Amino acid sequence: MRLTTLAAAAFLALSAAPALAQTPPSEPTTATAANATYAGDVASADAILAALYAVISGDAGQARDWDRFRNLFHPSARLMPTGQRDGVGVLTPLTPQDYVDRAGPTLVRDGFHEREIARRTETFGAVTHVWSTYDARRAQNDAQPFLRGVNSIQLFNDGTRWWVVSVYWQAETPTLPLPAEYLTTP
Repeated sequence: MRLTTLAAAAFLALSAAPALAQTPPSEPTTATAANATYAGDVASADAILAALYAVISGDAGQARDWDRFRNLFHPSARLMPTGQRDGVGVLTPLTPQDYVDRAGPTLVRDGFHEREIARRTETFGAVTHVWSTYDARRAQNDAQPFLRGVNSIQLFNDGTRWWVVSVYWQAETPTLPLPAEYLTTP
């Protein structure tokens, strides 16, 4: 009888797990309000995407506004570059501050201008997914980009502002060129 009770409890727990995984939390995650200085950056999906590209871009020696950058991200957000190392796929999850610490000095030292060249967006409720194709140049007037790729950006609208939840990206390589459908906005 004891075994039957344990089996029944395990069955109930396991059968409830899929339902719990799809149920929103009873108390929403509380995030800090937007810094009033940057309120325009988080007023719409278009605004937050424009701010995301603008804040990391600048000429060599030009400081970036990392407070503005951090303001775009939900407190639980991650930035995740992916690629290949020694023929094996790698993913490096970073907090926004990790990104600032790791990439910030290089962006300022070398110059970096990333711009969106095409976009695909899908929204369901508070969830927005953006496929944002980009190119990057060291100086804004460089004739050719030194880098291209696709950002998979997840946005969240809490009813008062937009948040970047994640930026997951893959750079183009000689063996992984950008597909034509990611070079135009539908």
